[in-house]
Amino acid sequence: MHQVYVRKPSLLVFLLLLSFSSLFAQGKFNLKFKNSAVFAGIEVGSKGVKMSVLEIGKNAQKTGAVNPLKDSSVNTDFITFSASTFQQTLDALHYLFEIALNQYNIPAEHIFTAVSSGVKMQADKEAKADWITTLSDSFSVRANDPARRLSVIDIKEEARLSHLGIVPDARRYTTFLIDIGSGNSKGGYFPNGNTKDLKLFQLNWGTKSTTNATEKRCEEDKSLANFNKQLYRVLAGAANTEVVYAVNESGAYAMSDYIAFSGGISWSVATLLYPELIDNAVVPVTYPEVERLYEMLFSRYNSLSPDALVKSIADKSLDKVMIGKEVKRVHQVFDQRSLLAGTGLLLKIMRQFEGIYEKKQFYLVKNGQVGWISAYVDEQVK
Repeated sequence: MHQVYVRKPSLLVFLLLLSFSSLFAQGKFNLKFKNSAVFAGIEVGSKGVKMSVLEIGKNAQKTGAVNPLKDSSVNTDFITFSASTFQQTLDALHYLFEIALNQYNIPAEHIFTAVSSGVKMQADKEAKADWITTLSDSFSVRANDPARRLSVIDIKEEARLSHLGIVPDARRYTTFLIDIGSGNSKGGYFPNGNTKDLKLFQLNWGTKSTTNATEKRCEEDKSLANFNKQLYRVLAGAANTEVVYAVNESGAYAMSDYIAFSGGISWSVATLLYPELIDNAVVPVTYPEVERLYEMLFSRYNSLSPDALVKSIADKSLDKVMIGKEVKRVHQVFDQRSLLAGTGLLLKIMRQFEGIYEKKQFYLVKNGQVGWISAYVDEQVK
């Protein structure tokens, strides 16, 4: 895989991205901070290419001055490593870059492009690392920017940057951050009083992998009741063994006061539990609250629909239209079974911190996807 691709994008991808550009072109950004600048982070991930546009204020790591402006993604499935998905990924990467550069007027030096640790791990596993190199070279040619490269982030660096971008400085050394992804979970904390020595947390279970393992066990019985029963067995079996080992090996229980979760399932759980807190990027929760949500997902799923949740909000000052759209987005990203699997995995990890003598404070981070880029930008600016 050494050929540099420069051919024009497919019509399907062009039309898809054209719809994105129409959406992005609406109105100007509403900036919140003084002495801030707008940056874009474009990441090639396991499921596709996503772009986050951020307003970042001065010294963002200390002040928390990060304001997400736009967030988008294009599903391209790069990690299948086929010629078609390679081309779709290159097309998406280039067009999102062009949107940031020409429609948002973000300077090229404020646009950061990277490949996630999940892609790197899969490429290494399948001996496909040269596909990433070719993608980077092809993108450089397509963007007419010889110095432009895709930074390949390994899992430890991604976890470190996520911690720096998500957790405020005031809780830097007392917070254990766990990102529950699609295929795996990762995170860590800083045990030595500096931001270079991250104690890495890794778990080969995520929302999608837990769902897949459960569905395989369902065999002929595809009912929701059987899915729930098999999910319990998956989480009580190999997943439980790995979760217990990973948490114990990390030493986080003794070293951390706060346990923060990011990733798609964290955003979903926070949104469904507290839809009225739509403007809160971080939502505190308890183990019993998440456990109650799990029961609702299984036995009273309709009560979590956009209409039902909006009707349950008594505060008339809240933007119920916006809340309804956010709840609808949750149901578009995850179906009932994926929500059950992801929430079940979240509970399994939380359970390890529900000690008899000391209970930790749990937080769900809803905009965790912008963590790495905000920290990366802040470090580069410094």
